[in-house]
Amino acid sequence: MSVHEIGVAVVGAGFIGPVHVEALRRLGIPITGILGCDREESEKARVNLGLPRAYESYEELLADGSVASVHLAVPNVLHYPMARKALEAHKHVLCEKPLAMNSAESRKLVELARSQELAAGVCYNVRFYPLNLQARSMVERGDVGKIYSVNGSYVQDWLLYDTDYNWRVLSDQGVELRAVADIGTHWMDLVSTITGLYIEAVFADLSTVHPIRHRPVGEVETFTGQLRAKMETVTTEIQTEDCGSVLFRFRGGAKGNLHVSQVTAGRKNCIRYEIAGSKRALSWNSESPNHLWIGYRDRANSELIRDPALIHDIPRKFSNYPGGHNEGFPDTFKQCFRAFYDYIDAGDSSAQPYYPTFSSGHREIVLCEAILKSHRTEQWTLTEEI
Repeated sequence: MSVHEIGVAVVGAGFIGPVHVEALRRLGIPITGILGCDREESEKARVNLGLPRAYESYEELLADGSVASVHLAVPNVLHYPMARKALEAHKHVLCEKPLAMNSAESRKLVELARSQELAAGVCYNVRFYPLNLQARSMVERGDVGKIYSVNGSYVQDWLLYDTDYNWRVLSDQGVELRAVADIGTHWMDLVSTITGLYIEAVFADLSTVHPIRHRPVGEVETFTGQLRAKMETVTTEIQTEDCGSVLFRFRGGAKGNLHVSQVTAGRKNCIRYEIAGSKRALSWNSESPNHLWIGYRDRANSELIRDPALIHDIPRKFSNYPGGHNEGFPDTFKQCFRAFYDYIDAGDSSAQPYYPTFSSGHREIVLCEAILKSHRTEQWTLTEEI
């Protein structure tokens, strides 16, 4: 089945669901419809997005014979049951992260997807900024040399005040880790993919800046600014972390460190890394994603500005605009989905996927569990072998 014939249904009509719809449309992949949290939200999303159908239930969506693939953009607690049901209905699945609430659940999903020979991906879209793919290619070609260290951060400010609130701050709705699981996993997936290095041990120090938050009565939308308006609130105890730092030991001797925060004023969504190798260093920042800094010891440093004519073959495949025409956040979803549906279109389940797989998602949950254990025990913690 061609990617232009495969039917895709999107579950989730909040912030990310419509991002999936837009990216799929840009690839020319047919969208059968959308499912929100209730009939009203589903219908509103159908109208706003110009989709052919508003599903009334997940069961109705899975029973639709025109649906070959399901995109899950729903709260974390729903990822495992919805992904499992989709796989059991023999649908391909592209799930937002984290893949599940714990590694026992994610391991079951990996095994189920493998047994069904279905494409099963997790939306670690940050991999697909073209210059991150270029950095990966440079490491694979040996241009960077032996990697000595990797450091960086992922910082935001949307939970800076104790009046800021979203379901993600609750451990029973997200996972026991929040900042690390929500954004730190993007950084860990990114640097692991670029370097090819395996994280074998972690040491974490995390902090809940606001142990009490003022939860608005009734639900609110994320990232809309609505939380600054005056409204009735109730006090809510918070166990999940607002910020923290993690040290890493990579197999082979390289060291790493990550600072993660959702309470850094002025940083809306800033992810950065610096990779130090024996031949050169690489540095990238999502606030200027079309620039890759390249550092040298014995000659002038340089900066590669994203241009398909100047990057390697694989990154070029995932860079669609000429140099000087910036590609950003929405494009990463398009390119992640391109890798996913190209794999399906090729029809070879034995091939090595280029998209982030359920195994990648499982690995990140294993890392989160090791980080939480390290924080609680105040000790270096080995990560489970995958």
